[in-house]
Amino acid sequence: REACGISCSARAPVSFSRESAESTDPPHRFTRKEILTLISVASVNFGSMICYSILGPFFPTEAVKKGASQTVVGLIFGCYAVSNLISSLILGKYIVQIGAKFMLIAGLFVSSCCTIIFGFLDRAPAGPIFISLCFVVRSLDAVGFGAATMSAFAITAQIFPNNVATVLGILEIFAGLGLILGPPLGGWLYQTFGYNVPFLSLGCLLLIMVPFNIYVLPSIEAVPSKDSFFRLLTHVKTILVCYVVFTLSAGVGFLDATLSLFAINRFGLSNGYVGLIMLGLPLVYILASPLIGYFTDKYPVCGIAATIGFCLLGPAPFLHIQSQLWLLVVMLGLIGLSLAISVIPIFPELISCAHEIGFEEGLSTLGMVSGLYEAVWCTGTFYGPIVGGIIVQQLSFEWAAVVQGALAFLGAFLIFMYSLCQRTKRQSIHFVSHYGNAFYVTSSEAEMPLR
Repeated sequence: REACGISCSARAPVSFSRESAESTDPPHRFTRKEILTLISVASVNFGSMICYSILGPFFPTEAVKKGASQTVVGLIFGCYAVSNLISSLILGKYIVQIGAKFMLIAGLFVSSCCTIIFGFLDRAPAGPIFISLCFVVRSLDAVGFGAATMSAFAITAQIFPNNVATVLGILEIFAGLGLILGPPLGGWLYQTFGYNVPFLSLGCLLLIMVPFNIYVLPSIEAVPSKDSFFRLLTHVKTILVCYVVFTLSAGVGFLDATLSLFAINRFGLSNGYVGLIMLGLPLVYILASPLIGYFTDKYPVCGIAATIGFCLLGPAPFLHIQSQLWLLVVMLGLIGLSLAISVIPIFPELISCAHEIGFEEGLSTLGMVSGLYEAVWCTGTFYGPIVGGIIVQQLSFEWAAVVQGALAFLGAFLIFMYSLCQRTKRQSIHFVSHYGNAFYVTSSEAEMPLR
């Protein structure tokens, strides 16, 4: 970890000195247990994300028909992030007591049942009853989704301690595929078969994964830890990394809520073309994730590509550049690349931060780290659409994108300054240690009696 400007404590595990280990060891070949774990977690990522993303094309229209305003529809989407945030902190703390495998399977079961129930809400009476049921079912779905994804992160880090970023990069392909396929598949099923079929079909898909993961997923035994989230947040670098997570998720949430209307109004595009344009971000993300994950396990990766992408997305008014459709598409791809560069290294870095302040190696620590990661990500997805929408309404989409770019730049700048300070501190300690020892030897020799 010295390449990142931090010296590991005596309790830090050997597995985090990856550069030296991987340079001498032969190429790692996955065991049967690791392959089954990959299949299991990949199925969870794909199934959960495709069910999460199917609502966008048609649910707002159905909700308005049932008497919900645009504000209420936004709150229905927003309550998902709030419930996920709260449940992640609680479940992450008690993942050992509950059991990582049981938490993942139970989360899948709850999420699948909620998805199926959501398919019958069109039969509920319009008005407060429909709106209340949407809030309840959506919140429970968030709890199940959070439990499944958080335990999947922890299990992955436990099974692949020396290749966390590489494996996460592979698994993010399936999460990205779920996000890409969800909206078009949901819209097609809705137009062809009606409101119920999208939720029933995908909910049953998740339900089928429950017995599959019971058989495939390995059980993990661990000892509960007395550490807490508050101690984890006493590390300065942990706070900085969490801020980076927040800026990334806020940017994604901002684009989800505002990009389609901007593209329609500025370029006169139809909803179908807007959907194709919005594929640029997740498509570049899933293509870059495996490569970024591979290099992240060996080299520290950081960047400020998101700042450039958001500033040129509009583009920013102070740049005096005319808005072009091709520029919008290219900048979405650049933002997708910046997500891959930034998101993949973050989870291993949080694990490293936990060990640097004395957290014990094991499932309990991994559960708290994944819970913190999920909570901060959900905070950003709740903040991004709300604040971004307000800025768009009061100013413009271009200025709102500039604000998102400024947040991303601030995160990269703070991480850079922290690394620079740590490097300077380490060099000072090395200088004092080196010349201090030399002075001590010289003084000792001077005090020796002459023979």
